[in-house]
Amino acid sequence: MGGVLDLNTIVVPFSLFLTVGYNVFLWHSLKRKPSVTAMGMETWRRKAWFRPFKEDGEKMGVLGPQTLRNSLMETILISLTAITTNIALAAFTNNAYSARHSLSGSAFGSQSGLMFGLKYLSASLFLLTSFLCSSMGVGCLIDANLLINSSDEFSSQVYAEMIMERGFMLGVVGNRMLWMAFPLLAWMLGPVSFKVSSVALVWGLYQLDFGGNCHH
Repeated sequence: MGGVLDLNTIVVPFSLFLTVGYNVFLWHSLKRKPSVTAMGMETWRRKAWFRPFKEDGEKMGVLGPQTLRNSLMETILISLTAITTNIALAAFTNNAYSARHSLSGSAFGSQSGLMFGLKYLSASLFLLTSFLCSSMGVGCLIDANLLINSSDEFSSQVYAEMIMERGFMLGVVGNRMLWMAFPLLAWMLGPVSFKVSSVALVWGLYQLDFGGNCHH
């Protein structure tokens, strides 16, 4: 039992540190050198797209909703995926808790009631946070769509752009929280699967964030 607990206490903190550390590194790069990140370049492109179109109200009334539609649908999909996965996780955990004694061995980690509850709560917390951020992002994008199509008498260009960027940022946070929940779901199968999925997640996110679309 001591060996099982040692595996959890070593592998799980390392995996969490790897995932959280990468996102801190990404945030630091986004603040210091946004041109080296895909999100920084996308933010620059949105600002370059937004400012000239806001001056042309007729063109913006057509292109604005069409441009934001894909991002809005993506954020809604993330929100629905997060809350659906959380509901399914609750049902799965209830059944798996009864059969937890069949999962024995160091590869599966500790299957005590306390550890099983910790696995469920950690994954559920990330999924619910993803749902919350994505839902708020949807609201901001809808407000931005209305502000873009309104006249300058009711909304300024700066305020409309701020709401739009806030919606995109909340959508990104919701997306990342959902992805970070998947290694925690893999933790149900043991700390080894948690570590492997965390390394795979960081590698995939690095390719996405610092890929060929960035200007080094």
